[in-house]
Amino acid sequence: MVKNTLLTVIACVGILLLIPAFPYGSAEEAEHRPRVLVNQLGYLPDGPKRATLLTDASEPLPWQLRDAQGEPVASGTTKPAGLDPTALTNVHVIDFTAFTDPGTGYHIAADGSQSFPFAVGRGFYEALARDAVEYFYPARSGIAIDGAIAGAAYTRPAGHLVGPGDGAANKGDRDVPCLGAEASRDAYGISWTCDYSLDVTGGWYDAGDHGKYVVNGGISVAQLMSAYERTLYIDGASRALFADGTLAIPETGNGIPDILDEIRWELEFFLKMQVPDGEKLAGMVHHKVHDTDWIGLPLLPHENTNPRALHRPSTAATLNLAATGAQGARLFRKFHPAFADRLLMAAERAYAAAKSNPDLYAPATDSVGGGAYNDNDVSDEFYWAAAELFITTGDKAYRADLEASPYFTGDGFRDYGFDWGYVAPLATLSLSLVPNGLPADDMVRLRHSVIEAARRVADLQEDRAFGQIYAPADGKYGWGSNHLTAQLGIIVARAYDYTGDQRFRAAALEGADYLLGRNALALSYITGHGSAYSQNQHSSWFAHQLDPSLPRPPNGALAGGPNAWLHDAIAAERLAGCAPQLCYIDDIESWSTNEITINWNAALTQFAAFLAEQ
Repeated sequence: MVKNTLLTVIACVGILLLIPAFPYGSAEEAEHRPRVLVNQLGYLPDGPKRATLLTDASEPLPWQLRDAQGEPVASGTTKPAGLDPTALTNVHVIDFTAFTDPGTGYHIAADGSQSFPFAVGRGFYEALARDAVEYFYPARSGIAIDGAIAGAAYTRPAGHLVGPGDGAANKGDRDVPCLGAEASRDAYGISWTCDYSLDVTGGWYDAGDHGKYVVNGGISVAQLMSAYERTLYIDGASRALFADGTLAIPETGNGIPDILDEIRWELEFFLKMQVPDGEKLAGMVHHKVHDTDWIGLPLLPHENTNPRALHRPSTAATLNLAATGAQGARLFRKFHPAFADRLLMAAERAYAAAKSNPDLYAPATDSVGGGAYNDNDVSDEFYWAAAELFITTGDKAYRADLEASPYFTGDGFRDYGFDWGYVAPLATLSLSLVPNGLPADDMVRLRHSVIEAARRVADLQEDRAFGQIYAPADGKYGWGSNHLTAQLGIIVARAYDYTGDQRFRAAALEGADYLLGRNALALSYITGHGSAYSQNQHSSWFAHQLDPSLPRPPNGALAGGPNAWLHDAIAAERLAGCAPQLCYIDDIESWSTNEITINWNAALTQFAAFLAEQ
């Protein structure tokens, strides 16, 4: 199925280059994409500037850097890199780091091909960071999206706010019952239900469907908070990017940093997901809320008529509230003391409940109408929650739990990044950043663990002709590989914060190059940023490909990226036998390669915020 998109028109040297509307990942499209691969936004004057050339040549080739008028401004010869295992094609590297003249419309020509245009300068990462965080407002549940704020195309009524009692077909989230006992039975035969209903309005829709998940929302809201919290403690970090009055959200201008306003929308939802006092699992947190059956595409949230259900509380979800509530409490203390008190009370209550129920796991079989998000190892969540509670309160009981965790003294970082199912790095990143009651030796050791993890990433990157910082040991790109690239970017960026070592800064910048077009598909994976970018990500309401009256995903939406496992039918049919970097297709039905989610955009926000400061 050819995707429903317009031709992308790029002006270079007065010539219009037409990029046909073939899905990225198809053989037809491959014939038309440039073989000179660049960061399609641009390069910083004082940063690394490298491009990758796809070519059969084995010997060095001449290249030229040309300005917007087509005049040569720099030249050199390529460095052959041989067969790249991630692209399964022969490649050369073009290094033009020595060129520092600011300008726009530059492109590189080599071996009969020329790159998309790009800039040398500053400013483009600020726009990227703002777009990345502004993704969250159109993803809000329980509020009408104002087109005057988000853009006219994104106007829609509130999703899951009204219900049948309000004369609407939509099953709102004001009075959601628990899933029936049989439906919630897990692999061990344990069933659960409750006899109460909760108002769980608000929060962010997780991904392409209308579900809301505490564990995925937890890492998302934590990373937005960390993007802001970093500016409080790193010399030279700027709070201007997310300050009051900077973002397109309804609360702007209220005297509170806009990013905290967006964060509060999710944290308020978390508070509603906690089991009330007097109930059997009081203090625990419901794992998720979503439809009792899967929805089809397209479908706007306010048009969804499916019943909704609360799903069984889990230790993982409970610890997510404990961690994010504690972090939120210290960040909101200055602006909303009463809200900070509510967050801390809920966080401490949640932590105590989790310790009383340390192995209440979400059933892997609970995957009808929404993802299971099952996780049977919550040792990393306990470490994260104890860390955030200790930082905020200084309580010796949290410190004791923190110090007892193997992640505290061991290496909590993995070479392929981290995600909702593995959150130990969030704890170490917070502990190493925010002043707390730990001895100085512990703070030095924690920072060293961040630096050592970043060194491993930078070492791997040196052998990658595309500048990737994501390099799984088995060579197979996994689910959300672009998101993992952003997470690794955050780690090397923090190492630069701690050391000033330019090697880590360069690694972060080259990691961004890959996301923005220096990849085997010559594609920016971020909507609206670059010359050729993903724009048909899997979504039920950003669904222009299926219904031209609906919008594409907003600018700044990060596509999941190459995924060797090809779980969906479109990917399995079109991409069979793909090289790791080519296991991607920009088609709305390819949920395994082209999904958008809040946790991926949260990672992009945190990463782009660092890039914007460079």
